[in-house]
Amino acid sequence: MTDDSQVIERFGGRLDAAKNYAEVWQIVKDTVQFSLGKRRDSMMLFLDDLPLQLGAYYPIGTNNIVLNRSLVEIVEASVRSKSTVNALVYNLLLHEYLHVLGEYSEVEVRHMVVEVAKKCFGGQHVATVVACKSPWVLLKDIPLGTLNAPKRVMEIVKDFEITGKYIV
Repeated sequence: MTDDSQVIERFGGRLDAAKNYAEVWQIVKDTVQFSLGKRRDSMMLFLDDLPLQLGAYYPIGTNNIVLNRSLVEIVEASVRSKSTVNALVYNLLLHEYLHVLGEYSEVEVRHMVVEVAKKCFGGQHVATVVACKSPWVLLKDIPLGTLNAPKRVMEIVKDFEITGKYIV
């Protein structure tokens, strides 16, 4: 087995098996560290009901990422594949993490997401396919015109990142 295939198998297996946002987030950080040599800790994740055109956002100057809860729930209900949902969440979090690390150009971040996914998952993994085609490819067969859900309160994802460091 080549080194590349070991990397692809290791990261792909971890992402496919991830059980929650914290596990996907750790994979995001590890793949960025592996492929770009960059890392930042002490982030927080919030879930909010955003317009479906917006997957997530990073308020510059904070340690927060806000993920579109409605988008994730729609994909969860329609694809019924945990690995596909993990690939969606991975791509959205990776995109915002690259902003966190100081890359603000949307065009450049999109290219970097594809680069990281290809290097860490290979060309065939669903995370790479979603990176290449865009996360909205997962919504192509879903009739969204009738979607009219009430906005819920934003929630914080507990135990998202355990760093062992405390701010007093």
